[in-house]
Amino acid sequence: MPIREYKPTTPARRGMSSQDFDAITAKKPLKSLVRTKKQNSGRNNQGRITTRHRGGGARRHYRLVNFKMLSGTSATVEQIEYDPNRSARIARIKDQDGTYHYVLAIRGMKPGKKFSVNEEASIETGNRLPLKNIPTGTQIHAIELQPGRGAQLVRTAGSSAQLVAKEEDYAQVRLPSGEVRMVNANSMATIGVIGNEQHQNIRVGKAGRSRHKGIRPTVRGVVMNAADHPHGGGDGGRHRMARPPTTPWGQKTLGYKTRRRKNTSRFIVRTRHQAKRR
Repeated sequence: MPIREYKPTTPARRGMSSQDFDAITAKKPLKSLVRTKKQNSGRNNQGRITTRHRGGGARRHYRLVNFKMLSGTSATVEQIEYDPNRSARIARIKDQDGTYHYVLAIRGMKPGKKFSVNEEASIETGNRLPLKNIPTGTQIHAIELQPGRGAQLVRTAGSSAQLVAKEEDYAQVRLPSGEVRMVNANSMATIGVIGNEQHQNIRVGKAGRSRHKGIRPTVRGVVMNAADHPHGGGDGGRHRMARPPTTPWGQKTLGYKTRRRKNTSRFIVRTRHQAKRR
């Protein structure tokens, strides 16, 4: 997928780029697979802001992507569509029973491609099968953490993981972050790399595009008053902090470990931080 550049007709256009939609074959989604999406503006069920700088933006409808395809399914790709709720493209497929589903579109996927979900499926791009039946070294995505729960790992545009080893009931998977993690060998995964791989190279160019995405402005703490932020205050001189970087409420933000679920650490063979030190 190439990146579309713009002529510098305005200062905002000078550094702007956007995605190329040539691979998309359908302009409108299937109504039966679309649901309305409520705008929460970063608030929880109590009305309190739990994620800051969210709100507004263009109206979006949620596409019901099937991350839990049943074993024994064989399907054919009918359309490649745009999904405003994720970076990857989605494919509209039709299974052997005539039922339509949405799945993540793989790199190079086009209408007419056939694939299957089966324990004994062939090792071809698009097929979905258990990790225990996939050869080591294969690039995979949409990986289950628990068998039957549905894909939870590696679902963004251009991403893929690699199956590096298999030991008894577990398989070792190298994730895009560099972390090597043990996953149940009976968990399902799809072979191939997710499409729209140039998504990370898009330059927003102007603040208005972020507002269209529902992202509100972020004010730096060092330009606030001392009463409003721990970084604030000063005489307008150099913006140096006399303390480690913190949130407006005083919690550290750099080097401060926020991992809570320590009971899953036993499945991590190599952390993403160790991968960076290589």
